[in-house]
Amino acid sequence: MKAALCKTIEGPGSIVIEDLPSPSPGPGEVLVRVKAAALNFFDTLITRGKYQYKPELPFSPAGEIAGVVEALGEDIGENSGLTTGSRVACYLGWGGAREQVLVPAASCIPIPDAVDDVVASSIAITYGTAIHGLRDRGELRPGQTVAVLGAAGGAGLAAVEVAKLMGARVLAVASSAEKLAVAQAHGAEGLIDYSSANLKEELKTATSGSGVDVIYDCVGGPYVEPALRAIAWQGCYLVVGFAAGELPRLALNLVLLKGCDVRGVFWGNWVKRNPQRHFANMQQVLGWVAEGRLAPRIHGTFKLPQIAEAIGILDRREAVGKVVLTL
Repeated sequence: MKAALCKTIEGPGSIVIEDLPSPSPGPGEVLVRVKAAALNFFDTLITRGKYQYKPELPFSPAGEIAGVVEALGEDIGENSGLTTGSRVACYLGWGGAREQVLVPAASCIPIPDAVDDVVASSIAITYGTAIHGLRDRGELRPGQTVAVLGAAGGAGLAAVEVAKLMGARVLAVASSAEKLAVAQAHGAEGLIDYSSANLKEELKTATSGSGVDVIYDCVGGPYVEPALRAIAWQGCYLVVGFAAGELPRLALNLVLLKGCDVRGVFWGNWVKRNPQRHFANMQQVLGWVAEGRLAPRIHGTFKLPQIAEAIGILDRREAVGKVVLTL
């Protein structure tokens, strides 16, 4: 089988394509033939050794896949519902940019017939983080206002859509009119360009001075303090990522004065600790897609040998939606 391999941590340009032996599933595992593997911003970091997880070399990028079960190992319970030929979506962490992968059976989510492989591969990390962040961490309620910072990237756009489906009013914050137009097409009602506007004042104006109930921050950097200054009394600030590159320092006096919560959204670790709740969240998201209520945006699809080019799009912050490898 062919696999995209990081043999060094010199960035996506150093990824090579090699032939590897096909693996055999062990107890509790299934062998999945990968049909699509989605890439995320953290792939730009993990290929440089700058992500919080540092896989042992060599490794393949791509943390989420969709594919078909080719073989089952021992001890796969009948109630798993898995057979050869089952279509499944799986969160791996990394290792998906190859033609075959071994996956714990418990990590396989059935894909509804109405959902294609490219879309199914794009759901786990961004939409999983969004529904976990907004539902489990932000305790979002219908009628509340959500501001999404970095609203046109893969993670931000997912949060816009999920918040809308949960009955919230969504304010999109992004760096250009073009990106804001995409967020608006996916359900955002208020649009704020943080490259030219006063973020605090715009968020205050958009909420008639009452402040934002939940802030979903994929960006970090210099936008944290002005956003936090615009949070509602006893609001919730969700720390999701740091696409701006700078790790911000938090003014704790604002947390005191606002009586607000600041909560981390570490989805990958949460999945390991709460697999059943993760399974239920993924069924919810895939159900929305199958019903036509959710249409994840795909920025583009690329073949496996184009992986460096595909990751480069994320590296340059050019992606509007998900970047997916098709195998």
